[in-house]
Amino acid sequence: MEAVSVKKWMDNVIKPEEVEKFRKNGKDFINETSIQEKLMANKQPEKQRIREIIAKALELNRLNPDETAALLNCTDEELWQEMYAAGLKIKQKVYGRRIVTFAPLYISNYCVNNCVYCGYRIGNQETTRKRMSMEELAAEIKALISKGHKRLIMVYGEHPQSDVHYIAETLQVAYSTKEGNGEIRRANVNAAPLAIDDYKILRDVGIGTFQVFQETYHRPTYQRLHPSGLKADYAWRLYSLHRAMEAGVDDVGIGALFGLYDWKYDVMGLLMHTIDLEERFGGVGPHTISFPRLQPAVNTPFVEEDPYLVRDDIFKKLVTVIRLSVPYTGMILTARENAAIRNDVINVGCTQIDAGSNIGIGGYSEETLDYNRQQFILGDNRSLDEAIRDMAKLGYITSFCTAGYRCGRTGNYFMEIAQKGKVHNLCMPNAILTFKEYLLDYASDETRNEAEFLIEQELAALPSEQVRKSVSEMLNRIENGARDLFL
Repeated sequence: MEAVSVKKWMDNVIKPEEVEKFRKNGKDFINETSIQEKLMANKQPEKQRIREIIAKALELNRLNPDETAALLNCTDEELWQEMYAAGLKIKQKVYGRRIVTFAPLYISNYCVNNCVYCGYRIGNQETTRKRMSMEELAAEIKALISKGHKRLIMVYGEHPQSDVHYIAETLQVAYSTKEGNGEIRRANVNAAPLAIDDYKILRDVGIGTFQVFQETYHRPTYQRLHPSGLKADYAWRLYSLHRAMEAGVDDVGIGALFGLYDWKYDVMGLLMHTIDLEERFGGVGPHTISFPRLQPAVNTPFVEEDPYLVRDDIFKKLVTVIRLSVPYTGMILTARENAAIRNDVINVGCTQIDAGSNIGIGGYSEETLDYNRQQFILGDNRSLDEAIRDMAKLGYITSFCTAGYRCGRTGNYFMEIAQKGKVHNLCMPNAILTFKEYLLDYASDETRNEAEFLIEQELAALPSEQVRKSVSEMLNRIENGARDLFL
């Protein structure tokens, strides 16, 4: 595409009035001075205070900024052990012993931005650029379905070649492509910020969750790391999910890329973002929070020079504080991390993982690992089957359930039952049913032998005799060939 037409497109993307309408008295909800003051004011918290904060989180109450700052400043390892245990208890109280699994599907890596840490940045001449055709996309989706996947996160660079109309078309392909007994039942999107009218187009197609990560909430650092392109506009990105919810996309996902700035500051930023969404939209905040950690990328020396890289032990702590701070929200642990770290950190309260991931465009159908087509280097290259087997060894049932979305259990409905700790009453029965489908249709003998006991275990643990009876009947129907059964 000619440079002049790309520039013309860029000139019409950002609509300042769709930022101003969400500011309070002309000010953003992120106040750098206020965050730093709260972190300073809550230094050296007393043991009793930390335990009181943990107790509040265990009641599924969102923490306030001072409470989160106190947890972030805790230096007592005994208290951290208590926090880790509380994180797992909160996760099981709200979501049960299940882990939702999905696959990332990178569709286009053309991008107008020049983020210094990203392999897709416009200035990176070593990146192999590609935008999938609809035929290529269908082949990718069939390859994913053939492994057992039912849920996707579809990822796009910011470029006129992957505008909202292209995204909408790819969503339609995702939902219409079938392979054997399988299909994609939930397609989430990670893409550039859109205007309200564009979000409405995706809403009408049937988008799942829309993710936009702020990367870092620290404005001076943000400006330095995003020197050019549309992403250089901090505020346009900051209010992207406000616009999505205004447009009727009621499931949104926030995140920060840890390693760009001080980890404590960005945890506070995620909390402030959650609070502002909840205040603006009647108590409905983010459906998920993600906390990817900066990883190497092809021809990207920034990562080697970065002073804010997050150690493994600190990563576990920041995930735990997020879990306690927003106890009712889903938390996504990505394959940026290696398998050992994921198997450890998942036990402080994570609810979703990707598995069998390939982030090279076209990599699933080609079965290649082309680093020049990747945004960064993955840490966990386990297959979906291997990851499910490992989850079973940890006591988790893998869920491919999408019933809540198709039954309208999103937005306010989801948040209400999540805040009351009742999500698993519906989702665990459906997790059992989707897990049974996977074991029958896709699992290796080794995984089937290792994991099948979880079905009987979780069936017996369901609190309602009537629900147990219904699920048992559905399991028999699945054994006899039925698919996509849910409560």
